[in-house]
Amino acid sequence: MSKKTLEQLIEPVVDSLGYETVRILLSGNVRQTLQVMIDVKDGSRDITVDDCAKVSRALSKVLDEDDPLEGQYSLEVSSPGIDRPLTKPAHFNCFKNYEARIETQEAVDSRKRFKGILLGADAKNNVHINMDDKEYIIAFKNISKAKLVLTDELLEKYEA
Repeated sequence: MSKKTLEQLIEPVVDSLGYETVRILLSGNVRQTLQVMIDVKDGSRDITVDDCAKVSRALSKVLDEDDPLEGQYSLEVSSPGIDRPLTKPAHFNCFKNYEARIETQEAVDSRKRFKGILLGADAKNNVHINMDDKEYIIAFKNISKAKLVLTDELLEKYEA
């Protein structure tokens, strides 16, 4: 099953319950794990175990009906955590001025790995990051992996 098809099944269910789908990841060979990472749409609070259970029950019903995956698999619904992955252009604006790591598929200024302060995403879905006092502009579609770096500043955001 393609990631696109899984997204088409999962995202409407998560959205209807008032959550945002942060990431959908299918891993493993013999026994697969379908990881669905969720967050509160407005970011007003942290995800709880009850939130994960609610989404898991709703997704289980849909996945049982459509049976999109061959063989056995485990469904895992979780919060993104503090050092969360950044999977949508909007995430780069939400966490502007925080430190992040970004890996690209193709080199940008002869680099594929960046660690610096997020400057946000622009209207063309380019992500801006300041690394070593230089601003790099990375096309969102070129990003293979991005996540926040656990720092004191990030911890303070979640303690507030």
